[in-house]
Amino acid sequence: MSSEAYIRHDGKRRVVITGGGMVSALGDDWQEAFTTLRSGKNCVVYMKDWDAFPLMNTRLACPYQKELPQYPRKKIRGMGRVALLSLVATDRALKMAGLMNNDGVVLDELHEGRTGIAYGSCMGSMDSIMALYAMIENNDTSKIDSQTYIKCMPQTCAANLSVYYGIRGRIITTNTACTSGSQSIGYAYEAIANGMQDMMIAGGAEELVSPDAAVFDTMGATAILNETPGKEPRPFDKDRDGLVIGEGAGSLVLEDMEHAVKRGATLYAEVAGFGTNADGTHITNPNRETMAQAMLLAIRDAGIDKDVIAYVNAHGTATHAGDIAETQATYSVFQRAIPISSTKSFIGHTLGACGCIEAWCTVNMMNEGWFHPTLNLEQVDEECGALDYIKGQGRAIDAQYVMSNNFAFGGINSSLIFSKL
Repeated sequence: MSSEAYIRHDGKRRVVITGGGMVSALGDDWQEAFTTLRSGKNCVVYMKDWDAFPLMNTRLACPYQKELPQYPRKKIRGMGRVALLSLVATDRALKMAGLMNNDGVVLDELHEGRTGIAYGSCMGSMDSIMALYAMIENNDTSKIDSQTYIKCMPQTCAANLSVYYGIRGRIITTNTACTSGSQSIGYAYEAIANGMQDMMIAGGAEELVSPDAAVFDTMGATAILNETPGKEPRPFDKDRDGLVIGEGAGSLVLEDMEHAVKRGATLYAEVAGFGTNADGTHITNPNRETMAQAMLLAIRDAGIDKDVIAYVNAHGTATHAGDIAETQATYSVFQRAIPISSTKSFIGHTLGACGCIEAWCTVNMMNEGWFHPTLNLEQVDEECGALDYIKGQGRAIDAQYVMSNNFAFGGINSSLIFSKL
């Protein structure tokens, strides 16, 4: 390829995805996830332990139920579950990208300062937070040790990954609730496009804890068909009753295209555009105008016409206000019935992880030429935007460009556009 082929329309470097890894109820790799998505069945379960909270209405969640791989204790002693989830996903992404061998040793290049990390979660591990709480509530410091804060600090995933792999480039912590995973991809992309790094590990993670469900439950925003987990959540449906909390992690390896080609890496997609902004109006109520603006920022950054985008992976939480605002915003941008679906109908809302898990699924569906449906969507709420809601067995679509959107508490909006290579 000529040197011009590695340059974007705006003179910046082209950025590609050379590896991806996930820890999710969908599966431990894309093929497992693809099988689950084609099955038409979700991964939501009844959480019997939550019967201990009689004032909490929901009993539904989507945990990761497999055993995590074993690592040397000395190397992970500062990791709670959320950081461990991020480590497993990142191991898988690095191996897929050809940057790690079967013995878990990464290439020396990762230590030279031109590789960085952008990673986030909603918060650190709950066990370590409870250890600190015990000191205040019970005057008990016995549960606090030298690693307690490391496990609960907001940057626990990004910092632990940096130390574990010996990565010395820039660290970007995207602890922005439900946009943590998608902002990490966007900021990593910008760091590479602008020449600040050659490679970036980007992602998000979240461990499942009952207080996460309680936060939404107190707002009347959780799904409560507890006896029929397979029927929840129901994004965009007129009878939807709220979201289901999930668990997992997603990691991507982003790379300067010229760098990737020269080392013989497989290119899975190009990160074509990114937009992010803030509502500036309310801490929890969604704002359709700024949601739309984030999508337009991504389209402008990609330098494409909106009509070439063939599919949108929605945030699609199955909350009343969120679904309506998001779909109306999407219609206002595209002015047509663009195909759209929600991955959360399969695995619930994985919070800080959702942006990366959903982006990786979107990229792979683009390459497969098939896009999953929104499960449990029987009758679209008439207040939702006039979009092409994928139902049933999914949809075969030949897509050159796809979009993945996420919106978070704090009024934070993000939009990513990916292109097939």
